[in-house]
Amino acid sequence: MVSPAPQRHAVVIEDDEDIRGLLVVVLEQLDFIVTEAADGTTGVEAVKNTNAELVTLDINLPDFDGMEVCRRLREFSDAYILMLTARADELDRLTGLDTGADDYLIKPFSPKELQARIRALFRRARTPAQPAEDPRQTDELARAAVVQQSLLPQEKVRLEDFDVAGAFRPSRSVGGDFYDWYQTPDGVHLTFADAMGKGMGAALIAATVRAVMRSVADTPAIDAAFGSASATIASDLDQSGSFVTMFHARLDSASGKLSYIDAGHGLGLYVPAEGSAHRLVSAGPPVGILEGQTWPAAELTLEPGDSLVIVSDGVLDAHDSLEDFVRNVEKAVRAESTSEDVCAALLDLAPAATAEDDVTAVVVRRKPAPLPAGL
Repeated sequence: MVSPAPQRHAVVIEDDEDIRGLLVVVLEQLDFIVTEAADGTTGVEAVKNTNAELVTLDINLPDFDGMEVCRRLREFSDAYILMLTARADELDRLTGLDTGADDYLIKPFSPKELQARIRALFRRARTPAQPAEDPRQTDELARAAVVQQSLLPQEKVRLEDFDVAGAFRPSRSVGGDFYDWYQTPDGVHLTFADAMGKGMGAALIAATVRAVMRSVADTPAIDAAFGSASATIASDLDQSGSFVTMFHARLDSASGKLSYIDAGHGLGLYVPAEGSAHRLVSAGPPVGILEGQTWPAAELTLEPGDSLVIVSDGVLDAHDSLEDFVRNVEKAVRAESTSEDVCAALLDLAPAATAEDDVTAVVVRRKPAPLPAGL
């Protein structure tokens, strides 16, 4: 009696309904059990839940760039990743593969070509990554944890009208999360970053990023400072085949004006004293993805009672949807009276028992205006 072939699982991450339907049909013809996802957040969760052996991944997604989704998948999955895109230039192809993809297919494609590519992928040997608990990695992880902790600011921000706090809880595998701040004559500079990868490599990249960002503190324009820093960092990232997502901001405490650049991070939220919270728009891809990339600066004004919140993807990954994530972050901000308490509440959204990544949060809150005398 011949044993039936083991069932294989695939996840299709594609926002176009017609293309997604075609991919499902093609994969089912290859005897895959297929799960569909219309955005990156849902797709990452589907790969976790199904332990998929294959992922087809569109680059242009409504919530996250496909290369960022690929990076997140590589933190826990050794599935074959086939990237699909309408962008045909060679640079995009190389970047996708550097991010951890196994192959790359340009739209429009024929179903036969897609099936041939998938069969070719499964003819390759796949060596699963060693678990973080491997005793051979213990010393490196311990050293990386020391480096990672040393990157956090030692001094509290002391501004009369602002309450600033940060919190960090490392995972067992140690990643590249860090935040940094330092006061200036006008207010404060803040950097929040996540270097791709785990262990000592990611920790050393994070240390380089912190040092370089501090070195451009005296450059007057934030976009010029960020451009100079990213060009310096790029060579190290190129050698290591890595990249870094960053949120960098400069606060003028007298006016409340916040100038910021989001390079592929996408997890900064503005929570006004009145009205709904919303995510701040990313200005471009992570640092180290595209050569010669520039990032325009954006501005917002923190009025009394307003808050800026930046979190790591460890917080996002604990939610079923982007909407749930935004809603719960806003709820935490409004429920607590200090930035330190907000940070603690944000870390609680991703409990240590289930979180698979570092969990980091920074909150900048402009204190509410004092009530008039006699009230």
